[in-house]
Amino acid sequence: MNIEVFLFAHLLSLFLALVLDTLLGEPKRYHPLVAYGSLVNYLSAEFNISASNKVKLLMGGLAWGIAVIPLTAIVAYLHYILVVQHEYITAIIFLESVILYCCIARKSLHQHVMAVYRPLSRGEVDKARQAVGLIVSRDTASLDKRGIRSAAIESALENGADGIFAPIFWFLLLGAPAALCYRLVNTLDAMWGYRNDKFFYFGRVAARADDLMNWFPARLVAFSYSMLGSHRSGMQAWRDQAHKCASPNAGPVMAAGAGALQIEVGGNAIYHGNLEQRPVLGIGAKPSDEDIVRSLQLVDKTLILWLVLSALCTALFFFFWKIYG
Repeated sequence: MNIEVFLFAHLLSLFLALVLDTLLGEPKRYHPLVAYGSLVNYLSAEFNISASNKVKLLMGGLAWGIAVIPLTAIVAYLHYILVVQHEYITAIIFLESVILYCCIARKSLHQHVMAVYRPLSRGEVDKARQAVGLIVSRDTASLDKRGIRSAAIESALENGADGIFAPIFWFLLLGAPAALCYRLVNTLDAMWGYRNDKFFYFGRVAARADDLMNWFPARLVAFSYSMLGSHRSGMQAWRDQAHKCASPNAGPVMAAGAGALQIEVGGNAIYHGNLEQRPVLGIGAKPSDEDIVRSLQLVDKTLILWLVLSALCTALFFFFWKIYG
């Protein structure tokens, strides 16, 4: 296939996927990830057995391979058939846009975070507390207003990186198969990557794979957040605070994002009944209700930046290919 045609189709698929997400959001029924979650639960029940730590680690790796490799290989093979052997441009655009649409969650992120903001801005703290409990893993029963705001902002910044930018990064780099692979890996980490007795060894491969696939995209997002907000505060918070976080990728994203917004988030939180010591992230004032909206705006500005840069890079490639190709 002509490389110019393929790159144009690739870029068009990205824009179409975002249009689909904007118009449709997450499917209310028959979402592919729901079926995938059932498969993951089945594998966990079958493979996460009572055994030595080494056996649990081995079984977790085997279950991870079963959950990720076959689906990724099928899509990669289909992608290869369409691109290399048959050059079906319409089918390629359809395949890539639909798969990427299933891998991103911009509209869903906005809906869930705004479901926290709206009741909180009206003084309905209990409703806001219930809503934030749907998007964070910490215990929310005792959260005050500041805790609710912080949790919502952290979720917007981190899930923006995980649910929007990392799939787009892998899609732009290696196409729909890579975007799908990332989404499967990220889902497994969300379901198995816990540091508790049940998943500490079994879920270690899932957690490390997610850390690896998120490493570079997370830092691109952190830099983007900093460039589109208070650059100095964002970069300083990233440099001074990110390493204090347990997650090697959430730390840069949340520290840079909070610094760019010139607010402070984070701090100690209760997870599964236990108080965890968490660092304060960002530089500036305590968050207000409006900072929840500002965090979503920062995510959207970053998305626009990435789209513009993607289109610009594609145009520059066309220009130089026309001259030197």
